[in-house]
Amino acid sequence: MSIQTTMEDKLKKAFSPERLVIINESHLHAGHHHHGSDHHGAYDGTGETHFRVRIVSSAFAGMSRIDRHRAVNELLAEELKAGVHALAIEPSAPDEKTRW
Repeated sequence: MSIQTTMEDKLKKAFSPERLVIINESHLHAGHHHHGSDHHGAYDGTGETHFRVRIVSSAFAGMSRIDRHRAVNELLAEELKAGVHALAIEPSAPDEKTRW
């Protein structure tokens, strides 16, 4: 199972989102130094290392932005330890406007 699918499954189970989009942005980071390289080499942009999570859930109602981020980061801690290098999180409650 891909990392993206695993993250999607966990987010759906934990937050029952009205909307969820996970975007693999790994290719946008080609040429950057990356912990998965030989330290001196640059990341080639392949794989599943950089993601953007856009999620709308009633579970976020009444939570501060930082608490929302913490909740998602804690849920996906295993993936972050296992090679996800960057995680951009865009959490919203249903009554909030989103840019996507």
